[in-house]
Amino acid sequence: MDRRDYAVAVVGLGSMGMGAARSCIAAGLRTYGVDINPQACRALEAAGGVAAGPDARVFADALDAVLLLVVDAAQVERVLFGEAGFAAALRPGTPVMVSATISPDDARRIHARLEAIGLRMLDAPVSGGAAKAAEGAMTVMASGPAETFEALRPLLSAVAGKVYEVGPQIGLGATVKIVHQLLAGVHIAAGAEAMALAARAGIPLDLMYDVVTHAAGNSWMFENRMPAVVSGDYTPTSAVDIFVKDMGLVTETGRALKLPLPLASTAFGMYLNASNAGYGAEADSAVIKTFAGVPLPKKDD
Repeated sequence: MDRRDYAVAVVGLGSMGMGAARSCIAAGLRTYGVDINPQACRALEAAGGVAAGPDARVFADALDAVLLLVVDAAQVERVLFGEAGFAAALRPGTPVMVSATISPDDARRIHARLEAIGLRMLDAPVSGGAAKAAEGAMTVMASGPAETFEALRPLLSAVAGKVYEVGPQIGLGATVKIVHQLLAGVHIAAGAEAMALAARAGIPLDLMYDVVTHAAGNSWMFENRMPAVVSGDYTPTSAVDIFVKDMGLVTETGRALKLPLPLASTAFGMYLNASNAGYGAEADSAVIKTFAGVPLPKKDD
């Protein structure tokens, strides 16, 4: 199929979804958007999207593929099977790429519901943040039948720099993402703790950031997230409450496998504490605000 004839809907036009949708447009795919935010829908149409709006049923029968970049399993099920759900309006056999961070059990349950109405699913969590999504260079860790991978190949080529084909069983992709999120969540929490220690000791945080990012203690998450601490600007692309959800999935997975996860459990508690303190909607690096009495830069400083 010519890419210009391949039609995809990106559901969830947040920071990553908008980047992925724009990457689809740049790759020459006929791109639709689905979001309840009218401003995001207008932005996608202005960028070259065919159409965008809150109700995918309007164009569902024109689609060759669907990419779901929503927050959690509840949102996945709502957009597919809820009151305005569009799964039943898709053509039989349409592949649905579920890229929310969800549990393996959730992935299997959603797959069973899609399969029951003649649709295919790829269990395909992603990583890379808004910047990689905008570059069409996300990392995809996916599982599902080989024919579903092939049906989604134009979409995968448009949005991903690297696609890991984990295996044929739904749930394997979700499991790999959960292991990944253990590291991501712990790295942010550890970075926040390190910067809190520096602040308490009177070390300028811009200096501390520069040292770490040129030394062995650096991590991708430190380098990507700690500028918010340095600037005092906690405008979210990924919020504290996202990691409340994700680290909850990590600890639940450890419990199900009877494997203690002491670092992940501590980080989970830190995100819960930050959310409980009122920072849940701020950038995930706002977990640093729970260190009492630590002088932190403010946005207007």
